[in-house]
Amino acid sequence: MKYILSILALTIAFNANAQTDMQRTPKGTLYQVFTHNTGDKIKLNDVVTFQFIEKTDKDSVLYNSYIAGRPGQVQCTAPQNVGDLMEVFPLLTLNDSAFVKVPTDSIFAGHEDKRPPFIPKGSYISFSLKIQRIQSLNDAIAERNATIEKEKAEQKAAAEKAKAIETPAIAKYAIDHKLMLKTTATGLKYVITKSSPKLKPLKGDTLLVNYAGRTLEDKVFDSSIEAVAKAAALNQPGRAYEPIQVIVGTGSVIPGWDEGLLLLNEGSKATFVIPSDLAYGAQGQGDIQPYSPLVFDVELVKVKPIKHPVTQKPAAKKPLHKKVVKKTT
Repeated sequence: MKYILSILALTIAFNANAQTDMQRTPKGTLYQVFTHNTGDKIKLNDVVTFQFIEKTDKDSVLYNSYIAGRPGQVQCTAPQNVGDLMEVFPLLTLNDSAFVKVPTDSIFAGHEDKRPPFIPKGSYISFSLKIQRIQSLNDAIAERNATIEKEKAEQKAAAEKAKAIETPAIAKYAIDHKLMLKTTATGLKYVITKSSPKLKPLKGDTLLVNYAGRTLEDKVFDSSIEAVAKAAALNQPGRAYEPIQVIVGTGSVIPGWDEGLLLLNEGSKATFVIPSDLAYGAQGQGDIQPYSPLVFDVELVKVKPIKHPVTQKPAAKKPLHKKVVKKTT
């Protein structure tokens, strides 16, 4: 809040003193520095962090970094155009504030078709700036690398913690729901609840699948079955309640599905309990939280096989030498 008040006060001061002549850069940018703090000016290649409010001539706010919670950050380079503010930054030092007006005719020179209707010819875009931080390029890179390493470590710790919680949670779910789960080499847990002697799919086949997805807390988050969706009060406007189409084994669905569906036969039903690393992992998906194991009740309604190459059996090897049978007299 104090930063907002500071910038607003500077803007009001400028408007109240509108007769004050602004200085002009060689490229035509108008500017006025309100504060002249001691310290080194911004140098070429320095990385500058700054708060700013960007407005049109009619005082319409285009961007406010204070409200957005994201200050600007740029590397100071040789100026390329009036809009990059690179003529103004070298005039400032840490904690300096300035008011800058950039002529839009220079910004859109050569590509007037990109000019939006609310920015007319002859107008200016104004910036109220506050320099918040100045770093050397090496310091900025080192800080960024340290931040990345910290984030990686935090993500790894979070994953390990979630995994430690996940395994007993899945075991409890199986006990509470009396599921005799089998486990594959990847960690997928499943039980076939209705077997079928019909066709078994192969990688690349198109499958029609009905399903209901739920969390370990038995909250249904998605279903292709209308009765299940309505019972769970799912809001799925425009959803066609019918089996979905999956090209199995091609990565079009989560890994737990790609693996699990290949274990079924047409007409069979199963329950998959899928660890998070075979589901949506650290990212989550929509209402599904990161590191969430998921439960799917699935029915393999139809298998539409593609033409698979026939695997030739290796020919039997012929003996190198014929067996000699001695005749007896």
